[in-house]
Amino acid sequence: MKINKWIMLMGGVALLAGCKEEYDLPDQPLSQYINVYMPQAVNNPVSKTLGIADTAQTIVFGACYGGQDYPTGNVAVKFKLSPELIDSFNTANGTSYEMLPAIGYDLSGLEATIPAGKVNTEPMKISVRTTGSNAIKALRTYVLPLSIESAGLKINPTLRTTFYVIQALPKLEDYPDYDRSLWSIAGFSSEEANGEGAGNGQAINTIDDDKNTFWHSQWQGASPAAPHHIIYDMGETKEVHGISFLGRQNNGSGKPSSVTVETSLDNVTWEVAGTMALENNQNLQRKFLAEFKQARYIKVTINAAFSASFSSMAELWAF
Repeated sequence: MKINKWIMLMGGVALLAGCKEEYDLPDQPLSQYINVYMPQAVNNPVSKTLGIADTAQTIVFGACYGGQDYPTGNVAVKFKLSPELIDSFNTANGTSYEMLPAIGYDLSGLEATIPAGKVNTEPMKISVRTTGSNAIKALRTYVLPLSIESAGLKINPTLRTTFYVIQALPKLEDYPDYDRSLWSIAGFSSEEANGEGAGNGQAINTIDDDKNTFWHSQWQGASPAAPHHIIYDMGETKEVHGISFLGRQNNGSGKPSSVTVETSLDNVTWEVAGTMALENNQNLQRKFLAEFKQARYIKVTINAAFSASFSSMAELWAF
C-alpha cells in the first residue's frame, strides 16, 4: 500500500499531548509505520529530582500512537515494571542504581487506552513518597524501568521502555541545627587538655556555643597522627540528616579536610553514615549524610587535615 503522507505524533513528554507533522515517505506497507510507544522514552533516561514533601509527588507516563491518521478503534495498552533491565542499564551507563523500592511509590494503574480518534492515553501517574515510614531514602538515586507489555499493535522496540532515574534531594535551609542542651562528650581519641590555655583544646569546646574556643588533638607529651575522633551523645534519639562543622577561627593549619561520620543507638554498634570533604576556611560548613539515620550517638572521625597531622575544630552540630 502506497503512503503519500504519514502523520506522526510528536509526543509531549509531560502531558502526552503533541502536534501533528506531515512527512513524505516511500512506498511501504502501512503496518511498517503504525506503532505504539512511550513518548518519555525519547529522552531516556528521564531524570527526576524530587523535593522532600509531606505529600506524594507525581511523575507522568503513558503511551502514544504513531502512524497514518488516527486509530479507528480503541487501542488497549498494558504496562509492566521491568526490573530485569536494571543490570544492563547500569552497565551501559556506568551506574549502580537500585530499583525504586515498591514501598515508596504507587502507580495509578498499569492499563490504559488510546481512544479511537486520539493519539495518546490519559496521563498515568507514579506517586512517590519522600517522607514517612513508607518513603524512599533521601539522597539515594534509584531507577524505575517501566515498559509497554502489550498494545494490540506493533510496539516500537527502541521506545518501549522508559528508565526513570529518581532522587529525593533535600534543601539545607529546611533542616535547622538541633538544640545541643542535652549533648555531652561520650569519648575522644585525644585532646589537648593543657597546652592551648585555660578553657581551650578539649573536646567539650566543640559544643560550648563559643566559636572562639576549640578542640585540638593532643600535642603536649605526645602527638598522635590522624585519624582523630570525637563521640557525641545527643541525650536522645533523633533522625540525623547531616552535620554542621565550624573550623577553628584562625588561619592556621589543621582544619579537617576529610571527615567520616558514624551513628549509633547504643554507643556500641556503629553504622557509617558518610564521608565528607571540607574546605580550608573558617565558615560554617553544613553537609548531608549519605542517608538519614536514627541515632543517639555520633562519631566524627577526622581522616586528614590541611597541612598537618594534628587537627582542631571550633564547633559541631547535627541537623
